[in-house]
Amino acid sequence: MSTVTEIAILVLAAFVGFEVISKVPNTLHTPLMSGTNAIHGIVLLGGLLLMHEAVGWFEHLLLVVAIAFGTINIVGGFLVTDRMLGMFKRKPDLPEGSAAADEIEGPE
Repeated sequence: MSTVTEIAILVLAAFVGFEVISKVPNTLHTPLMSGTNAIHGIVLLGGLLLMHEAVGWFEHLLLVVAIAFGTINIVGGFLVTDRMLGMFKRKPDLPEGSAAADEIEGPE
């Protein structure tokens, strides 16, 4: 494949990906993000397995960078997913004499 064809495929894939992701409703964002994290974990494992077969320092460098970015993506994705799920947790009931409960109720 020529370089121009590969660049055209990259641009079209980015455009289609943006259009598809922008249409996802907020209620589906968290499950989709969790699924994406699981898929990226498989990609990370593939990078680790390829590290054994890499030849030369440049291939090793590319794999280290890919593994680092993949790890950052997985950890960040799970942190965002955890934070989003935390928004749906019920807040604990505050005891009546606590300062926080007094602030919520306001002056009498």
